[in-house]
Amino acid sequence: MFESLTEKLDGIFKKLRGRGRLSEETVNEALREIRMALLEADVNFRVVKDFIEDVRVRAVGKEVLDSITPGQQVVKIVYDRLVELMGGTMSYIRFGNRIPAPLMLVGLQGSGKTTTAIKLALHLTKQQKRVAVTSVDVYRPAAREQLRQLGQASGVSVIDLPGENDPVKMSEKAVSEARRRGCEVLILDTAGRLHIDMEMMEELKKIKEAIHPAEILFVADAMTGQEAVNVALRFDELLVIDGVIMTKLDGDARGGAALSLRAVMGKPIKFIGVGEKTEALEVFHPERMASRILGMGDIVTLVEKAQAQVDEKKAQELERKLKRQEFTLEDYREQLSQIRKMGSLREILGMIPGMGKLKGLGDLDIDDRELVKVTAIIDSMTRKERLNYHIIDGERRKRIAKGSGTTVQDVNRVLKSYEELRKMMKRLSTKEGKKALKRHKFPF
Repeated sequence: MFESLTEKLDGIFKKLRGRGRLSEETVNEALREIRMALLEADVNFRVVKDFIEDVRVRAVGKEVLDSITPGQQVVKIVYDRLVELMGGTMSYIRFGNRIPAPLMLVGLQGSGKTTTAIKLALHLTKQQKRVAVTSVDVYRPAAREQLRQLGQASGVSVIDLPGENDPVKMSEKAVSEARRRGCEVLILDTAGRLHIDMEMMEELKKIKEAIHPAEILFVADAMTGQEAVNVALRFDELLVIDGVIMTKLDGDARGGAALSLRAVMGKPIKFIGVGEKTEALEVFHPERMASRILGMGDIVTLVEKAQAQVDEKKAQELERKLKRQEFTLEDYREQLSQIRKMGSLREILGMIPGMGKLKGLGDLDIDDRELVKVTAIIDSMTRKERLNYHIIDGERRKRIAKGSGTTVQDVNRVLKSYEELRKMMKRLSTKEGKKALKRHKFPF
């Protein structure tokens, strides 16, 4: 996400930081380039105008121009203004005192409401909430069946109401059933259309009046750019929404909608969808997103993702094995599995400060299928081979390659990578290695 914008801003700031002193003319030239970068990223032109003017007022002051590091000061000003533009601080859901607290998901067809309903339910479940979801979409073929299957696959409680085809009555019955089941939150996946029509909006109004939702959340497709902002404005005008969940942000290299929405609407982005997996929903933190946009990484989110996937007992056991040089191919497979659960490799690398600026990384073909291939190769080994890789001779390598649908060269590469990893871990486990880690302040 924001790949194109990040690349352009990085080039602009690199030139600024390379200058010992900055003149007002130099700052204005940089701001013209930033303006073009934002417009090309599909940010609303009024938002861009206000943003640039505000940064200009702050950046051309004597305090900045006469400072020792004026380039860094300008970057800091842009960062602060980006944070303000996106809302300043995170905004979470307000559930109120009702049990269950109904949450209405609204938006156009194809924006991702159904999968978002499941993702949000899983997220709230991790926050120790008892959650159920229901579909009141009686128009899209198999909409309720899709929700039921997704819920079954992810362990989310789904309230199904067979035989009922009135969305308002379905909403009321779903609230009653959620209360009977002892749920604290009920997420309603409402019907969408290919475009806004008054029939749809009247239906949503009636559902709102019937169940009095704790919050109405607009699900916006980031890939539609400024059209998402325009549609959100119309929904807010007719329904009064409480916040936005932006989907498909991982597939939007420009990100203009995310930067425009809060400023244009005055409503917060509460969550962002960053992938197809059911875990790929993140709370929207303006300060972390500003860091990502400026290529500073997002180590806080990376650590949170790692903590969510790491089992403390397994981590302690792994530490013990590393100290005793007992790290096997089975352990290697387990670590790869945890990495895959954290998200795509490109996304993970993008969260590490400085990685986005490494030469050649932007052109690197980071294919997550390689992890799948490595896992398949290790799975094709016998347990004896995974525990003692030294016994894997030429004939065994052929068998493993055939069993995993790969080549002997692929098997050789996996074994070589594993051996290199063992050597590196052996070096890091020594006193000298631990001192080096502390000296370089690596975040692990």
